[in-house]
Amino acid sequence: MCCQLSGEDSLLRNRTIKQLLPCDAHTQKMTSDQDLPMDGQSATAVFAARGIDVTLNKDQGVIKVVKRQGIDGDRPMIGDKVTVHYTGKLLTGKKFDCSRDRKESFCFNVGKGQVLKAWDIGVLSMHRGEVCTLLCKPEYAYGSAGNPDKIPPNSSVLFEIELLKFEGEMLTGDGGIIRRIKVKGDGYTNPNDGATVDVHLEGNCAGRLFDCRDVTFTVSEADDKGIPLGVDRAMDKMQRGECCLLYLKPKYAFGSEGKTEFKIGPDKDVVYEVTLKDFKRAKESWEMDVHEKLALAAEVKHKGNQCFKAERYQQAVIQYQRIIMWLEMECGNGIEQLKRIQDFVIKAHLNLALCFLRMKEFSQVVENCNKVIELDECNEKALYRRGEARLLRNEFSLALADFQQVLQSNSSNRAARAQMSICQSKMKEYHEQDKKTYIDMFQKFAERDAKVVKTKRRRDESLRSSMNGEVGIKRRRKSQDCPS
Repeated sequence: MCCQLSGEDSLLRNRTIKQLLPCDAHTQKMTSDQDLPMDGQSATAVFAARGIDVTLNKDQGVIKVVKRQGIDGDRPMIGDKVTVHYTGKLLTGKKFDCSRDRKESFCFNVGKGQVLKAWDIGVLSMHRGEVCTLLCKPEYAYGSAGNPDKIPPNSSVLFEIELLKFEGEMLTGDGGIIRRIKVKGDGYTNPNDGATVDVHLEGNCAGRLFDCRDVTFTVSEADDKGIPLGVDRAMDKMQRGECCLLYLKPKYAFGSEGKTEFKIGPDKDVVYEVTLKDFKRAKESWEMDVHEKLALAAEVKHKGNQCFKAERYQQAVIQYQRIIMWLEMECGNGIEQLKRIQDFVIKAHLNLALCFLRMKEFSQVVENCNKVIELDECNEKALYRRGEARLLRNEFSLALADFQQVLQSNSSNRAARAQMSICQSKMKEYHEQDKKTYIDMFQKFAERDAKVVKTKRRRDESLRSSMNGEVGIKRRRKSQDCPS
């Protein structure tokens, strides 16, 4: 049976509500530090009157009250990297965590389960610059266990959050592929290398739709269907039913050549909206026997060579790397099979080195040549290509040593001999430049020293002249002061 509130009790409750509801962040605290006679049910009623339930099933598990409106426009999408400031408090008003106290903002990928469930839900509803307060039930916060020494079991909590900024998820280290998830997919599996995928694609360039189709392709072989590298590379991050936006730099789109079929010029950024409708995973490397791997390696090597001849070096790299992934750790059955495996691995590394030379990624050239030399220390092609990369990195002495090793293996290699001459010429040229640099440097030092000496001499002469003048004046005064 409920009892009626007296006038004094009503007044106390109203004061409690005012203390609990968000205030201006610059003028008042969100809640007082004194204990508030407020349970989770009462707090929910108070917040529900002022805020909105942002949970999917509308169970009032996370209620949001906006304290400061953000900038209209885009909101974060699932997977975006968000940066926030926050303050966490119990319903008593006791603060248990605050990023501002640490003078450090907090970053996480929203919607990925990296933070409290309430945060994922609440932040996805915010605009850039918005400040809001979230009332979070235990099942959306710290649950039945709470947090030792900070949050009691089964506690509702308050979070004041300011969304400072957000950006898409980088799928490559160079920022060439940015993903923003519009619709989250289902399940925990993703397409793997060689998987067959059914997708819907919509490609845009500068606001113009240039590609709209349903298409089936094999992951790592999307180029066969005119699909850019960036879409292919994103497949193993997607889940069935996912719809995402992929922002592709030219390197992962259509490169410096463009795409005449789509009327896209060279070096253009593009955006693809990709929906993964379904997929069938391919066998993993560990599920295949040696014969399967060798048969696939032969097919993939042929495809890689075709891509290389067409100057599609990125696509060629993908094919050669697949061979290494399958065979690098494989021993085979017997000496003959082992030799065949090593032959594939060596040729894949050599071809990768050649691709990276064309792409001017010289550290990758050296790395792949080193892998070959570990298996065959006198491999002529590996030594020569490593020498080329080192020469282009101005590592003349190292390059010269590589070309000398080539000639030790094959004294009739004219290309290596020519490269040695270039190395020696470059080394001489650089020595002359260094010599000139040092001469110029010492000349400047000498000129500076001479200038200092000259300035000092002038100062000394001026000082002596001044002193002589003062002595003359004193003598004249003295003669005038003497009696006649």
